[in-house]
Order: sequence, then C-alpha cells, then structure tokens
Amino acid sequence: MIRLLLIVMLLQVGFSASGAIWKITYPRPITDFDQRNQYPVKLLSLALDQTGVNYRLEPSEKVMEHHRSIASLAENREISVVWIMTSDEHEEKLRPIRIPVFKGLIGWRMFMIKQQQKARFKNVSNLQQLAQLKPIQVLDWADTKILQSNGFDVVTPRNYSEIFTMLNLGQGDFLPRSMVEIWSEFNSGIVGEDIIIEPTLGVRYPAAMYFFVNAKNKTLARLITDGLEKAIETGEFDMLFNLEFNDIIKQAKLKDRFFYELDNPLLPPKTPLDRKELWY
Repeated sequence: MIRLLLIVMLLQVGFSASGAIWKITYPRPITDFDQRNQYPVKLLSLALDQTGVNYRLEPSEKVMEHHRSIASLAENREISVVWIMTSDEHEEKLRPIRIPVFKGLIGWRMFMIKQQQKARFKNVSNLQQLAQLKPIQVLDWADTKILQSNGFDVVTPRNYSEIFTMLNLGQGDFLPRSMVEIWSEFNSGIVGEDIIIEPTLGVRYPAAMYFFVNAKNKTLARLITDGLEKAIETGEFDMLFNLEFNDIIKQAKLKDRFFYELDNPLLPPKTPLDRKELWY
C-alpha cells in the first residue's frame, strides 16, 4: 500500500514509476567557506531515505542569496527546497514543514567581537546596556527584525559575506551568530585575527528554521514531513543532531554563559512549541 502511494505521488509530479529519480535542488552555498548547508542536506537525505523514494539531491547551478532563493522557490524556478527561519511572511509565500531543522538552536546566539571590545562586553550587566551596542545582521534576515523589535540599532549589510567584512572593519560592535554556525565561521579564516567569540554572553529567542517547498508542492512537502516524523520516531533525527552538535554545545560552555531572553514577534502561531521532542 505504501509503495503504491509513492508511485501515485511520483506520477502526480510528472515522473514515470519505473526507475524514476526525483531531482531535488537546494540553493548552492554562497562561498567556499560557507558550511551552513552541510547538516540540513544530511537531515533532508535522512528524511527522504525513510520514504523509499528514488531521489538525487543537488545544489543549484547558481549561487543564491537569501532573498533570491525565496523568490525562486515561490515562483517554482531553479530550486525545490530551502531551509530558512520561519515567519508569517515566509509561511504565506511558501509551504513550511513545521519541524525545526536545528531543534531551536538557531535562536541561541553568541557574539563575534573584536578583541579590543572584550572589556566593553564584560561590563554589560543588563539587556538595556547590551542594546546600546550595535549588532550586524543581513538586511533581509528574520533575525534583523527580531533584534530591531527588541530595541537594537542593527547595522544591515545586504549579503552574507559583508557581515564579516563589516565586523573586521569595526562598522558594528558585534556579530550575533547561532551556536550551530559560529564555530565553523570563526574557524573558516574569513574573520580577522583580532576577532574573538565573546565568552560570557548571548541572546536567545524562540526561533525555528524549517524546510520550505513551493506553496503548491504538496507531494514533496508530504514526503519530507513523513520522512522527518519517521526519523524522529526511530531516534535517527536525534542521533544525527547529537553527532553534529554535541561537541559545539559543550564548546559553548552554557553554564558559564548568560543568555538574555528576547521576544520573537515574527514567530507564527502554528509553531509547534508544545512538541518538546522537537526542541533542544
């Protein structure tokens, strides 16, 4: 019965049943040092493996910035899936698979700063003092709006690589990056020698990065949803997550770090906050 259902689903998207390979395209990484795709691609592969469908995952031919990948997917061009922070705007344009890819760690933010700023951050004792410092975030990222809504004056370059350039040039006071991104970026060589990871502070807000597909692509959405749910049930989702992130969570030294809690006004009402197994 399950096999028959998969065949029907494939036929619905224009494939023949015999030996069909479903090509699923995701946005190509922006730069060679950008490793943010590695874990989501592994998780997507894990989910699709649970379904028994024949597929081939591959990056897009062209590099795509955040806004372009969303626009292309909304128009059903070039790519089949993205993983981005959810918001009402994104859920209106695209079809979300409401299972947090990073189990909410995308909202746990630590700071890259210049070495000479370390004493300044050491003297921060409340959120109001922290909000007097200027964070750097890409203009169209959801995180930018979250920080602005919490009183921060955000420095807003237009693309990913510029956030590191501006930090190196001292054009903002700190670069908030999630726990799942900051170490690979810090070790990539893209930041200057005087850049450090601030050792005692962070901000945290409820946030979910989902897989999104085109709004009309119910078939792919169902496959990814079913595959993720099965991986959660079997424990394979947690096994992959722990393999990828246990070491960096230890590296963050959470017991020695204070996270200021921020509101996230962009969080859609259908975010599955009640499903504890989906969150770190």
